[in-house]
Amino acid sequence: MISTEPQKPRRKTPKKITAQYLENSALYYLSRFATSSENLRRVMMRKVVKSARHHDADPDDGKVLVDAMIERFLRSGLLDDGGYARARAASLHQRGNSSRIIRGKLKQKGLDEDTIEQALAALRDDDDDPERTAAIRFARRRRLGPFATRLQEDGVREKHLAAMARAGFSYDMARRIIDTENEDDLQLI
Repeated sequence: MISTEPQKPRRKTPKKITAQYLENSALYYLSRFATSSENLRRVMMRKVVKSARHHDADPDDGKVLVDAMIERFLRSGLLDDGGYARARAASLHQRGNSSRIIRGKLKQKGLDEDTIEQALAALRDDDDDPERTAAIRFARRRRLGPFATRLQEDGVREKHLAAMARAGFSYDMARRIIDTENEDDLQLI
């Protein structure tokens, strides 16, 4: 009798870790995603640990290969933490993320505090008040404050203030954006 239940797909067995395999895998990852050196290290170490578990090998051997590869990529310019941090900070700022959120996301990618501070300083160089610009972009994207269609209902102002606070903006900045009557007045605050 033939079973009508769908068969589970077979899991691919992880390949044995070699320097060539790791390098090809890292280059493929870098061709698809911009990343920091620490994040690439994490991605490659997940592969190493998975392979080591399957092939009964020592993950420390793979760690040595990953560290050497990352160092080589940094020297050759394939990885540039400063450039990645500046580009990622600019991208997040364009979306209306506060500097607090930007700092957190860059920290999550394994960037050190100096690199993060330089990326945020680059934002301040490009814009007089990047926090205000980001707050306006966030409010426009989420239709808060002067961008809202129905602000007259009870509790809407508080909800808008709460959304701005959750996005990492200070109470003062959120209040100034939300309490502005129309879009044209936003440039004056």
